[in-house]
Amino acid sequence: MKAVRFHEFGAPDVLRYEDVELPVPSTGEVRIRVAATSFNGVDGTIRAGTMQGPIPVVLPHTPGIDVSGTVDGLGEGVDGLAVGDAVVGFLPMVVDGAAAEHVIAPADVLTPAPSSIPLPDAAALPSVGLTAWQALFDHGRLSAGQRVLVNGAGGAVGGYAVQLAKGAGAHVIATASPRSSDRVTADGADEVIDHTTTDVLAAVTEPVDVVLNLAPVDPAQLAALVDLVRPGGVVVNTTVWMPAPSDESRGVRGIDLFVRSDADQLAKLVALVDRGELRVDVAERVPLAELATVHAQAATGGLPGKVVVVPTGS
Repeated sequence: MKAVRFHEFGAPDVLRYEDVELPVPSTGEVRIRVAATSFNGVDGTIRAGTMQGPIPVVLPHTPGIDVSGTVDGLGEGVDGLAVGDAVVGFLPMVVDGAAAEHVIAPADVLTPAPSSIPLPDAAALPSVGLTAWQALFDHGRLSAGQRVLVNGAGGAVGGYAVQLAKGAGAHVIATASPRSSDRVTADGADEVIDHTTTDVLAAVTEPVDVVLNLAPVDPAQLAALVDLVRPGGVVVNTTVWMPAPSDESRGVRGIDLFVRSDADQLAKLVALVDRGELRVDVAERVPLAELATVHAQAATGGLPGKVVVVPTGS
């Protein structure tokens, strides 16, 4: 089969489109014929070798932490899945990923794929959708009637966060650039702040219950976000190289989020998609053989939005 792998850490040109052996599922695993994976920022940092501490991959390594596809092989002890099932999942980051024609996945990270969207597009949901869900509900404890600030709402996680928060009955304030403000508004934001021209701290005039920071802001700007939070609220931060600020005197928690795979939560996201309550945005489908180009575009900020990567024939 064909796969994209890197045999050394480095720039995007270390990625090779090459022939590899068809993998065989072990106990508790399934083999998936890949419909698509997607590009995530962490793929670039893993490839560059800067995540070897928390994500110690073995070379050669196939990237691609998201997968959508069809089960075509079962290992021993797998229940609840059958050959031919359409599935979606967030794969373990330390093993070979889905930038390939087939991938091995633990059965317990998979859930039935959405039936209301094309199967390749479903690869745009798992890791970013779970990040938004866990930030808002596991850590933010968001509930109806609360106020939430999504700082950096123009990206893939931000789009899901705005939709999920609005769907939960929250008042949503979002920061976005002019090129993404219309989409953020369509996602349901009650207020959109143009962070390129406006001081966010001055624009938010009433305290919020939850701040979700998705943007690689200056550390001083990140620290200042805690002042926008009411006593007992929370700052959830996904830029884990900068610790989330807190204020113990007012009971404001600071949470650094590192997303985890959760098939039950992913199933809830899939259900929202199929009920028309959560939109999956895909900016572009790119052939697997061109994955290095996607990595290079991402390194210069040139991606048009969420990109799914599709093997030949999918």
